[in-house]
Amino acid sequence: MPERLPLASEGPTVAAVSPFRARVENGRLILDEPTALPEGTVVDLVADDEGDCLTEDERRFLHEALEASWKSAEAGRLRPVSEILGELRHRR
Repeated sequence: MPERLPLASEGPTVAAVSPFRARVENGRLILDEPTALPEGTVVDLVADDEGDCLTEDERRFLHEALEASWKSAEAGRLRPVSEILGELRHRR
C-alpha cells in the first residue's frame, strides 16, 4: 500500500512539505512539481481560494484582535477552549 501524508485533522503534518500547484487539463489534475517525497506517496490536494475578501479596515481589526489575544496569552490570561465553546453554545 502506498505511503500517505496525514490530513491536517489527523494531527501534525510534515513541516517540510510545501504547497503543490496543479492545473486542470481535460478534466484531470496535472501536477508537475519536483518533490523529495518517496515514490507512491499519496498527497491530498485542496483548492486554494487565493486569499480572502477582507477590506483593509477588516484586516486591520483582525490583526489588532490577534495581537491583543497574543499579548493576553503571553501574560497568562488563558481559558480552556472547552469553557469558551460552552459559553458560545449557551448563547445560541
